[in-house]
Amino acid sequence: MREITRRAALGGAAALVLGSAGTLPAVAGDTLTNPGFEQGLDGWNVLGEVGSAKVESGGRTGDRLTHWAASDYRVTTRQAVELPGRGWWTVSVWAKSGGALNASTLSVRGCGATASTVIAQTVQDDKWVRSAVSVYADRRQLCTIELSTAGPGGTWASFDDVGLEPGRVLRTIRGGDLSGLAKNEAFGATYADAQGRPGDAVKILAGAGMNLGRLKVWVDPADGFNDKAHMVATGKRIKAAGMKLLVDFHYSDRWTDPGAQGIPAAWRDLTPAQLADAVAAHTRDVLQALKKAGATADYVQVGNEINPGMLWPWGQTWDVDPSDGVVGAQWDNLAAFLTAGARAVKAVAPSTKVLLHLTNINNGIDSLTWWFDEVVARNVPFDLIGLSYYGYWHGSLADLQEAITTLSSRYDRDVLNVETAYPFTLDDDAPTFENIIRDPAQLVPGYPATPAGQSAAYRAVQDAVAAAEGGRGIGTVYWEPAWTSVAGAGWDPADPSSGNAWENQALFDFTGKLLPAARNLSLLSKG
Repeated sequence: MREITRRAALGGAAALVLGSAGTLPAVAGDTLTNPGFEQGLDGWNVLGEVGSAKVESGGRTGDRLTHWAASDYRVTTRQAVELPGRGWWTVSVWAKSGGALNASTLSVRGCGATASTVIAQTVQDDKWVRSAVSVYADRRQLCTIELSTAGPGGTWASFDDVGLEPGRVLRTIRGGDLSGLAKNEAFGATYADAQGRPGDAVKILAGAGMNLGRLKVWVDPADGFNDKAHMVATGKRIKAAGMKLLVDFHYSDRWTDPGAQGIPAAWRDLTPAQLADAVAAHTRDVLQALKKAGATADYVQVGNEINPGMLWPWGQTWDVDPSDGVVGAQWDNLAAFLTAGARAVKAVAPSTKVLLHLTNINNGIDSLTWWFDEVVARNVPFDLIGLSYYGYWHGSLADLQEAITTLSSRYDRDVLNVETAYPFTLDDDAPTFENIIRDPAQLVPGYPATPAGQSAAYRAVQDAVAAAEGGRGIGTVYWEPAWTSVAGAGWDPADPSSGNAWENQALFDFTGKLLPAARNLSLLSKG
């Protein structure tokens, strides 16, 4: 057995979910040689085109390893490491990359099975992103850490601060928002698996590895969809397929987001105290209907993308419109609404997790901590933090990881990415209604609008969430994977002629066939 020197400090430490099989021992001293490449390639062995692996300045901390060549190449920089004992162990690396999709990987081999993860493209902002992969050791044994790149000329990757520690990273939640499915089906949408076999979209997605379905619910929508009855019916299908259920309360008759948090028509004349009672009653009513149907919610969002508050103007976090007679932020009202909803959730099912959902992480971490500081100061009860993240709107994967790490540490809650998506094409299946993402300039650099690009972008978000420092990013929910374009099933509940601006970001193509990106719903996906 090769002697493992123990000179350099571990890089990229994180608190991870510990494996359950056996008691994990503490790492007995440093187990990696030169993890930050401060001593060049000392301790590392290069295979393939040796000249394409170089140590240079400009690392995350000090120097970095860079893979690059002007023509097609393949190179692996590797190190043998001894896992001190039985249990789950995680290897991590901070990295950047650009060029061909999925060209660079972090792998661990020789531990009974190979574990590998793809290094994300970072040309969007050239920030370091943490990648991590876990292996199970049934005894003290020798493994090999490999940093590999294989691609056409110009493809590059940089690595720094390799880490090894006990514990496991895991894409625990691999979900999809199926809110639009009932309406789509009512207007004739059909679906097929990757082999083209027709089937139920819920079962197809569950078979691909989806383990959570998310459903929004409105109070009194004009088109009759996303109401209690349709939500309960789809919720039963989600549960029957073996998935968990996340219910997303908008507390409105239509879409809510940072630009719209309208009060339901039936609640417009209520006082703030009465609105809190209405929130509680509506929440109980919907969740009790689910429970009675045998589809008890596992998670509940009290509000949707509520950075600006909800139930405007009474629950606003800043002055939306001075003409409404409400001046300034209404934090006490908002806290009362959120508390009423959270307590109603627990009254129906104490084990159901309450989630508060924000977006716009591109506005900076301070904009998120400002919001949570206000609600925490008012003792709003909640179990989880939810974040929307779309790479073409909300900054880089590094920004996403910073948000997850900061929020989970500051508020001692796990974080779920409750919305993400990416286009598989820029073509429009409903040309009378223009797609939201339709121009190459809107795309995340490094990720083309192709089936392969969609798959890689989706995987990158999932892996970034799982590998965020602190180990408290618990998963990702894809937004509206089944919302294909069908005449009549438009986005506006008050306008039957409204179209679909999202079908080029579904996980089913324009024929209704499952796309390659759905493979990322599998726990063991290497897509």
